[in-house]
Amino acid sequence: MPEPLVSVVDDDASVRRSTTLRIESLGFQAAAFESAESFLESDQLNETSCLILDIQLPGMNGLQLQSHLAAAGYKFPIIFITAYDRKEPRRQAMQAGAVAFLGKPFTDELFLRTIRAALDRQPRVRKALISLVDDDASVRRSTALLIESLGFQAAAFESAESFLESDQLHETSCLILDIQLPGMNGLQLQSHLAAAGYKIPIIFITAYDRKESRRQAMQAGAVAFLGKPFSDEVLLQTLRTAL
Repeated sequence: MPEPLVSVVDDDASVRRSTTLRIESLGFQAAAFESAESFLESDQLNETSCLILDIQLPGMNGLQLQSHLAAAGYKFPIIFITAYDRKEPRRQAMQAGAVAFLGKPFTDELFLRTIRAALDRQPRVRKALISLVDDDASVRRSTALLIESLGFQAAAFESAESFLESDQLHETSCLILDIQLPGMNGLQLQSHLAAAGYKIPIIFITAYDRKESRRQAMQAGAVAFLGKPFSDEVLLQTLRTAL
């Protein structure tokens, strides 16, 4: 049985060349196109198992191609790649069903995991809601964007109390939780959730990796205890373990 064909649409010749080599090195077939139009006119359109798609293209752009393919009934998964990681295109792409939205450059490990997730077509993993509780607005913003880029839904809260009062509490598949918070801290929230019967897997993140806090969190059932900053690959691997 032939390996899946992963098609790449990017107007940068060097990106097409390096990305197809990377795809082939990972064991897949690859085909590259400089525009949305050339992909749509190709024989590979109907053979494609996964599409790696740039946002900014001459003529029809990436989001327009995504919309066109959906309207035409094509259902292969799409992974967006871009050197301009802007919130609105990311939102549009993910709401329209993209598997992931990766900022260039990205590592081989992240790329491989994303392609495999796309080919597995596991809705539970792609659509899982990851909630984040952190009192640092910049951490909430950057981590939520990272979560969404990995193909998950994200919801962010500045305190334990705001998370507990939210509609997302009952929808959360995994909780990323800071230790130090105003009011109820992370360990107290973990204890509260357990006492209330919630079995949400918890990943702790902290800039202050203290041995006693780590011990308490892990003994109480945390999936992981990550020190800030952490890499995309570490977060993705930890989320998949949790889910």
